[in-house]
Amino acid sequence: MEYHVKDLGLAPKGKKRIEWADQDMPVLRLIRERFEKEKPLAGRKMSACLHITAETANLARTLKAGGADLVLCASNPLSTQDDVAAALVQEYGIPVYAIKGEDKDTYYDHIHAAVKHQPVITMDDGADLVSIIHAEYPEMASSILGSMEETTTGVIRLRAMERDGALKFPVIAVNDAVTKNLFDNRYGTGQSTIDGIIRATDILLAGKTVVVAGYGWCGRGVAMRARGMGANVIVTEVDPIRALEAAMDGYWVMPMDKAASLGDLFVTLTGDIHVLRREHFEQMKDGAMVANSGHFNVEIDIPALEDMAKEKIEQVRDFVDAYVMPDGRRIYLLGEGRLINLAAAEGHPASVMDMSFATQALASEYVIQNAGKLEAKVYTLPRELEDWIARLKLESMGVEIDQLTEEQRKYLDSWEMGT
Repeated sequence: MEYHVKDLGLAPKGKKRIEWADQDMPVLRLIRERFEKEKPLAGRKMSACLHITAETANLARTLKAGGADLVLCASNPLSTQDDVAAALVQEYGIPVYAIKGEDKDTYYDHIHAAVKHQPVITMDDGADLVSIIHAEYPEMASSILGSMEETTTGVIRLRAMERDGALKFPVIAVNDAVTKNLFDNRYGTGQSTIDGIIRATDILLAGKTVVVAGYGWCGRGVAMRARGMGANVIVTEVDPIRALEAAMDGYWVMPMDKAASLGDLFVTLTGDIHVLRREHFEQMKDGAMVANSGHFNVEIDIPALEDMAKEKIEQVRDFVDAYVMPDGRRIYLLGEGRLINLAAAEGHPASVMDMSFATQALASEYVIQNAGKLEAKVYTLPRELEDWIARLKLESMGVEIDQLTEEQRKYLDSWEMGT
């Protein structure tokens, strides 16, 4: 078995971490038990470009239990947990190509290794794997039954490909599943982003002004958690409806040009490029911290920051670089502008990833069940699968809900009865 990880000697620690996460992933565990019996993915080659974390490891175990011939690579150079990568290879026999802190060339070498596995199903977090197949291996597209996309940034890219007529095989937008974005993006990103920032900086959020760029589900989560810890929160948006929602949720809403001089901490969560740029850095106060929790490190214009600075002091703390401006102000960049929740912390809690990865596993099965029936489009997962996941999650939490009576069902299905 070929692989490329940091050190197989880390495997025992990684196995413990994987087993710890598994305790808090009951829905995925139930799917794994069924997959073990039914083998719905039997004989199918799969390549997955995901954050290599303990939670992802349990998804990988589930896919393998279902019969998949699986290869994993990292979807971000700083998100890999090296002990988990080692354990997947050593303890579970799953090839992994991922090392925390790998350079750009190594990152893409690892993606190419996953492509050369000749998958018929792919799984992405950011659409790098799908993009490379389309750009460099177009002949493979006809043999791919479908792909799954985990994150907002990836879905944006894929919908653009579909719109331009460039998409060559079907994709399930797992990110758009309610059981994913409503919970993973809001509660997972909200908690893990704040966790990563605090681990990197030891900052006290109470009394600070936190500027949250973007009020999608991820931005909502970060704003909610920051306010819960006593911060004054400013939201910046380009979407008038989301801006209106943020204002009605009680946040200050203003353009970044105005927020730049007020913020102590800036967090970008938009999926777009150069949300924080030169004119904003020029206004920031001494000691301002900037972090990104969007998928790619392009949301902060790091080249502009480097060009402006008279000096860069690397690693003033782990995952913190200081940029000294000509007037002596310091702006601190966290996690090299990459996903701060995975660069400086451990990513989302297992409990919320349980739903996201249960959705991923079922989406893989759905693609196989519908092989040849799906067009080269971006699809959402059927609602009945999401309801099943939600009910299992509620059951695992000890939460019961009402059921419709026959009279209520009849009323909802009819149109004759009025006031």
